[in-house]
Amino acid sequence: MSSKRYKKLPEKTKELPSEMIEKLIPKIKENCTSKFDESLDLSLQINNKQKKNEINLRTVVNLPAGSGKKTKVAVICEDSKSQVAKDAGADIVGGEDFIEKIKSGELNFEKLICTPSMMIKLSKLGKVLGPKGLMPNPKLGTVTDDLKKAVLDAKSGQAEIKNDKDGNIGLSFGKKSFSNEKLIQNFNAIIDVLEREKGNQTIKGDLVKSAFITSTMGVSYRLKLPKSI
Repeated sequence: MSSKRYKKLPEKTKELPSEMIEKLIPKIKENCTSKFDESLDLSLQINNKQKKNEINLRTVVNLPAGSGKKTKVAVICEDSKSQVAKDAGADIVGGEDFIEKIKSGELNFEKLICTPSMMIKLSKLGKVLGPKGLMPNPKLGTVTDDLKKAVLDAKSGQAEIKNDKDGNIGLSFGKKSFSNEKLIQNFNAIIDVLEREKGNQTIKGDLVKSAFITSTMGVSYRLKLPKSI
């Protein structure tokens, strides 16, 4: 049953013509009538000319204006590198002892970073970390010796771009409290990554078939994307 707040929101917005991000952000913000700082979310559908498993996007985008979310970051590394991780702001830092805690089900973090040499030991926990999307991955910058950069990136605001088996991609790019300019900066960073990833895929035509923008508790609007993707 819809709430009184939801019933006051515009109806059938998905049926409206698509518009550019600059015009839609103010509309989305007007619909953010809940009591908390709602996220602004993108929902993308990969072009259905491709076979479902033909495109496999999985990468990260560093949001220049941040994500507005606090991310609890854990690092698995050698003792000699633990201070670097701590100084960069990691919430949890450990070695083999920490791997054992993870093995027993202690997953009190949202992002896991690991050095290459420790990854050999951590890789055995794929069944524990994989289903939760927590397994470090070189492609995502989470298997690295540059712990300072990896932790700072994770803390400053990153979003993962990943399509599911049906070709859907969903990600947040900021909060209602962000200025319109900051939201557009983050959106443009996402577009830049999609353009780059399109060049890495063997596709027919456009990468993205359709795009919508909404807020956590709001309604969706059809989004006009640059022709380049």
